[in-house]
Amino acid sequence: MRYVLVPILVCIMSCKVQKEAQPQGDPDIVLVAQDGFSGILDYEAGVIRDVKSLNKFYSRINRTRKPGLPVPTIDFSKEMVVVLCLGSQKGEKVPVLSRSNESETGVSLALELSNNASDKGLESEVVSYPFYVYKMPLSSKKMDIQKKGW
Repeated sequence: MRYVLVPILVCIMSCKVQKEAQPQGDPDIVLVAQDGFSGILDYEAGVIRDVKSLNKFYSRINRTRKPGLPVPTIDFSKEMVVVLCLGSQKGEKVPVLSRSNESETGVSLALELSNNASDKGLESEVVSYPFYVYKMPLSSKKMDIQKKGW
């Protein structure tokens, strides 16, 4: 039995797994949480700078879930959160969030949607209402999120 398992394990461990190319955005903007159903039917985007507001957002997301999704732990003394609810989406699109412009008073973030490579060739597309939670360094500047190429 051992002689059969060894070649199988060697084959499994030696196979090169091709990673899907993930869209690259700003390295300071890190995806913390995402899910395919937010319960929010239209596009919404916002910046959260305190625990109470993050808990309020998750209570809205978890309204129809039992058990609910856990609230991510964020150090709001150093970081803030950008929340994107994309509304109705057909297929699986991946958002890429990056800084497009920064001035002394504000920061502009660019939101682009890229198609997932696994969507090609599908005849029927699933409709979802995804949301994404990103963390980034804390800033007191006004944040503006602009949709690009929608």
